[in-house]
Amino acid sequence: MKAAVLHALSEPLSIEELPRPQPGAGEVLIKVAACGVCHSDLHLAQGDWDLLKPITKLPLVLGHEVTGTIEALGEGAEGFAIGDRVGVPWLHFTCGQCEYCLAGRETLCGKQQITGCTVDGGFAEFIKAKTSHTAKLPDNLSFAEAAPLLCAGLTVHHAMRDAGVRAGQRIAIFGIGGLGHLAVQLAKAGGAEVIAVDVAEDKLQLARECGADHAVNAATSQAYKEIKKLGGAHVAMVTSGSKAAYETALRSLRRGGTLSIVGMAPEPISLSTVAMVSGEYRIVASAVGTRADLQEVLQLAAAGKIKCHVELRPFDQAANVLEEMSSGNLVGRVVLTF
Repeated sequence: MKAAVLHALSEPLSIEELPRPQPGAGEVLIKVAACGVCHSDLHLAQGDWDLLKPITKLPLVLGHEVTGTIEALGEGAEGFAIGDRVGVPWLHFTCGQCEYCLAGRETLCGKQQITGCTVDGGFAEFIKAKTSHTAKLPDNLSFAEAAPLLCAGLTVHHAMRDAGVRAGQRIAIFGIGGLGHLAVQLAKAGGAEVIAVDVAEDKLQLARECGADHAVNAATSQAYKEIKKLGGAHVAMVTSGSKAAYETALRSLRRGGTLSIVGMAPEPISLSTVAMVSGEYRIVASAVGTRADLQEVLQLAAAGKIKCHVELRPFDQAANVLEEMSSGNLVGRVVLTF
């Protein structure tokens, strides 16, 4: 099979022929139809995250927003049939037995395996996956539409829940990229008033198209002042990795507000403990999402509540897409197709 392979951190991907994987017990072999390109793929390829660097498999096939059809079943693979339309998310495996799994927080499982990080992912013609962590796709979602929901949609849905976003509240979303434009739609679907914040006018236009009530250009205005004029944000969610975005988001909160950490900045952010205490602000960090969260996201998409802005690219452009992503030139989500 053809695959885009990462041989060393910070080196370009190369298109190569690899043996087709064989599904083991409790696994399925999936013929990949589409795979979204996530900013996490870029971070993994560059070795930006010290936490994941030691466990990143090399050589590695990236990609954790994978959709396709089941090609073969391993021994004991139950609940699926050849030809089923399925998706494979970030979580390749969780143990189901630790305190976190039992508490419904499998994203914190210490034995987790990660698609496109600790095991090969979907920048390839075929991928094998655990039946326990493979999701069936709604019939009315195309492979390309569904792919970004497996990480981008899932992540912001999980973050909204953790931050306690409620109908009637104001949520400021910083960074209108692959995650941010879906966060706008999810917040609107939940009845919130949405303030979109970015430094690029094309991304703010996408936010408006997704239903944002207000759009603030942080490059041409003091964003926190604009948000405070509207009453301040009950929740400020940062989906970018910008230190400046975090510092502005903190200043945008109304008293008792919540900062939702989604994007990972490469350097520490500063905060005033006096301001934190005086305003009784909360900070909530959120990672990816559970299988239960994923089912909710897929159903929201099937009902037409959210739709990812997708740009299709041929699979062999994977390395070019990562370069464009590094430059900040992408709007919405790029999906590789086979």
